[in-house]
Amino acid sequence: MQISGRGFFILLLACASPANASGGAHVIDDASVETPGRCHLESWFTRYTQNSGLLDASLACTRKALPSVEIGGTIQHSWNGKHYTTVGPALKFNIRNVERGWGVALAMAGNWRFDHHHLESGSVVVPVTVPIGDRLQLNFNAGYLYFGHGSDHNAAFAGAQAEVQLTRDLGAMGEVFSRDRGPVGGQAGLRWNPGRGDVDVDLLVGRYVDGASPRAITLGLTMRH
Repeated sequence: MQISGRGFFILLLACASPANASGGAHVIDDASVETPGRCHLESWFTRYTQNSGLLDASLACTRKALPSVEIGGTIQHSWNGKHYTTVGPALKFNIRNVERGWGVALAMAGNWRFDHHHLESGSVVVPVTVPIGDRLQLNFNAGYLYFGHGSDHNAAFAGAQAEVQLTRDLGAMGEVFSRDRGPVGGQAGLRWNPGRGDVDVDLLVGRYVDGASPRAITLGLTMRH
């Protein structure tokens, strides 16, 4: 089954996410940025079918001088009969810190496709985070997507996510998301953070994560420094 351009870009929305919250291959973002003075490298492999999948590597940092701004970039390689690679920047600005009771941010991203030599996609998304007690966090996203190919270049995006801390080292996530056309997507999985340290391992399963494929399984690794 062919991966649509719109569906491929849904995965790009995660690239501006902080590693210690939603982040990684999660589609829905939260309102936090990386800890000032630190960086993270997120990588994941998603398999849709035996012959289609995606590899991602995303790096982002927050400087102490700009504690509300996370600056990053991503490179992704996708295949489904044809192979292609995209690269682009990601920027996230925290407007209201979640420590004040609920948080808001503005996240922007774009990617350039090498083989076609044009802007493949871009986005402006507003993440809102609402913590519920010490173990549960709700994240809501709404935004605009741009696609550089096809006859319809614009789409709206919205979604919601629940994150729960099961044990000291293990968390669970469930999320749903939708464009203003096509099937509603969903994803759920576990995140292992051994010793509450600088490494996260994600295992996720989903439906229509790319906007086209009925099944997806993802293995992710995040490292912070």
